[in-house]
Amino acid sequence: MKLNPAAAAMAPSGIREIMNAAWAQPDVLHLEVGQPDFPTPGHIVDAAHDAARAGHTGYTPTTGIPALRAALADKIRERNGFSVEPDQIVLGNGGAQALHACLVALTEPGDGILLPDPAWPNFLMMAEVLRLEPAYYALTPANCYVPEVADLERSVTPRTRVLLLNSPSNPLGSVIGRARMVELLEFAARHGLWVLSDECYDEITFDGTAVSPAALDRDGRVVTVFSFSKTYAMTGWRLGYAAAPPDVAEVLAKAQEPLISCLSTPTQYAGLAALASPSAVIERMVSAYRRRRDTVIGQLAELGMTAFRPSGAFYAWVDVSESGLGAREFALRLLDEERVAAAPGTAFGTRGEGFLRLSLAASEEDLAEGSTRVARLWNRLRASGDVRSAR
Repeated sequence: MKLNPAAAAMAPSGIREIMNAAWAQPDVLHLEVGQPDFPTPGHIVDAAHDAARAGHTGYTPTTGIPALRAALADKIRERNGFSVEPDQIVLGNGGAQALHACLVALTEPGDGILLPDPAWPNFLMMAEVLRLEPAYYALTPANCYVPEVADLERSVTPRTRVLLLNSPSNPLGSVIGRARMVELLEFAARHGLWVLSDECYDEITFDGTAVSPAALDRDGRVVTVFSFSKTYAMTGWRLGYAAAPPDVAEVLAKAQEPLISCLSTPTQYAGLAALASPSAVIERMVSAYRRRRDTVIGQLAELGMTAFRPSGAFYAWVDVSESGLGAREFALRLLDEERVAAAPGTAFGTRGEGFLRLSLAASEEDLAEGSTRVARLWNRLRASGDVRSAR
């Protein structure tokens, strides 16, 4: 009996490897998971409860209930800086599923896609399952972890169809500024590419507002995916959405029918309540992430380590290359010897070698202690030259 070879050959997640190993051990500081440590705000939970009690438990339109799509169009205009009609909004079962559906609508097997490296590993997994041909553009310390057009020009081919952007970035926290975003759109126009913009961290920024490429787009070539997961601490609710040009939205709506049929109805009412939240709900969480960023970056610097200062999302990208170990080996040793779970940079691509991703979605106390333990292992390895294999 034959299986789908693309799915069978897919590499397992390097993040999940650490998560699974950490769950089997007691007293571990969990800094590996990109999930807000805040509870979903109570009024959002209440809205889902009230909706279910009121009988809102049946099917909805595949694209989402009209009231939520209208509210999302308002949110995009007010917070993201571009205008869409409600019928250009298509809901997804989380941002991940919405991204996958967008690739279903925009590509066919054999098409090329430009992916960042390092990047969220699910981008590559989606491309492989859809039999796309990935090419990578480098995100490096030298370019502050934002795309360089010259690098993209070296990677594009006549078969390339999609440029995928992620700003703010997971795992880096880098944010693409307005001038660079204009250059990237000009590049996409020269080569006739779709731009698929993952903006799941759009409202978690520290040093200025992230720029949506759709706000600068004049050609109708940008499809944007957002999520409630990070902004409102709703990861388990699985509520995302895409904003697309009208012709793309029409195809995307059809593509969603065999994939999900429709979203959970009470969850959609929870989304309505989330969008109506006072701004303080988001500001409180973002302020906490900012404090945690400053704590971790500052403490690691005092301990002699280098970490990229993120402008958004909630991650610290820490250089552990001087330890003498590869990223995966360092992460496993860190878990084994210091009881700290952190994602190895190689979980996010080949250019993640020598780095560790620490999630700032933990208490300041855990982050301070975790940073101390990371530095302790790093210094111990540097001093001893001990590069034995991780157990």
